[in-house]
Amino acid sequence: MWLCALLAAPAFAADATLDRLLERLEEHYNQAKTLQVNFIEQYTPSGSIRRTESGMLMLRKPGRMRGEYSLPKGKLFVSDGKFLWIYTPADNRVAKMPLKVSEDMRAPLAFLLGKLNFNKEFRNLRQQAEGASTRIFAEPKTEDLPYSAVEFLVTTENRISELKVTGFDHSILDFIFTDEKVDPPLDAKLFQFQPPAGAVVEEAEQ
Repeated sequence: MWLCALLAAPAFAADATLDRLLERLEEHYNQAKTLQVNFIEQYTPSGSIRRTESGMLMLRKPGRMRGEYSLPKGKLFVSDGKFLWIYTPADNRVAKMPLKVSEDMRAPLAFLLGKLNFNKEFRNLRQQAEGASTRIFAEPKTEDLPYSAVEFLVTTENRISELKVTGFDHSILDFIFTDEKVDPPLDAKLFQFQPPAGAVVEEAEQ
């Protein structure tokens, strides 16, 4: 019995360390009403070539987000908490879809917009040291989402510096975040989408 207790002790210690890290991370983001970060977005479709884009992400609770791209210039995605719009200037088209049923891989960003609760949203949580930071591995608890696994790289300041999303089709979307600002003044109008002149709006079936 004493041998079993000795073998179990490291696992209990690791669980306790992860629990404390998740609590600090939840406290950091749950107290924020708005959030702004610069991002590099790398999308690798299954069996295809990686595409890299970049820009600035703005979040406003409850449920609003806006991504302004500098590469490619003019690309935009906006959510008002109910719908997600994605504008691509190359073909002057807008894709509109309900956020809850969105097949778009940006959907995991939305969990930062509510009350962050890792144990409610995810399962099979584990951690791994990566330099001074910690990488957290998780799987979504619900199966009706377009992704099967999520990774968070957490800094010593309790900030998420990387978010990696793996789709059921083995595609990968990797966000690298820098210059995080907590509670910057973000006008509510930023999260109200207006299609550019002449843009074709395509609505996904609900």
